[in-house]
Amino acid sequence: MADELEERAGVTVLVCDPGGPPLTTGADLVDLVGAVFLGAEAVAVPASRLGDDFFALRTGIAGEVMQKFVNYRLRLVVVGDISGHLEASSALRALVRESNRGEHVWFLPDLDALDARLRAGRAV
Repeated sequence: MADELEERAGVTVLVCDPGGPPLTTGADLVDLVGAVFLGAEAVAVPASRLGDDFFALRTGIAGEVMQKFVNYRLRLVVVGDISGHLEASSALRALVRESNRGEHVWFLPDLDALDARLRAGRAV
């Protein structure tokens, strides 16, 4: 499967292929901001494609990427199990908790959770 634009709960989402190339640098991830030009409102990136440096907040990669997505009014959704990273970092746990309270960056376990979150936002 290649990265695909999908309509999910009334929102156009670029769903990134779990088998795609690793996204290990800020530049790799910022390239996904181009999805806004494809008409996407959100980008769902499998956690398995993200390098460890994304989850190591001291590198600044997560902050850089999240800011770019916010600037372009494009939602970033990290999809998948990140429990190992969360266990290793209280700072990351705090970031995920705060991000999930907002509207721009979410960390969700799967695409079903994304659909539910999008439906809930549309119902408001």
